[in-house]
Amino acid sequence: MIFLIEYNRSEGSIVTFRDFDDSQRREAEDSRLHIELDVNRKGLGHEVVLLEAASEDALRRTHRRYFEDLRQILEVKRGPE
Repeated sequence: MIFLIEYNRSEGSIVTFRDFDDSQRREAEDSRLHIELDVNRKGLGHEVVLLEAASEDALRRTHRRYFEDLRQILEVKRGPE
């Protein structure tokens, strides 16, 4: 699967999250380009990425920073306090 994420760095939050089948690569790339151009035109400090993973669960494990804040990530490493 292909995942499109627009991430607001300053707020630490996802603005756009879409998934595409592998057969929709061109549509995913076009969507990423459209968002990237819009973000740049507006002068926003957003990150726009396309990522591939077997599933959304796999993506959430490998790219946790998009889905969890620093406190949540540290809790997993140290265990609940």
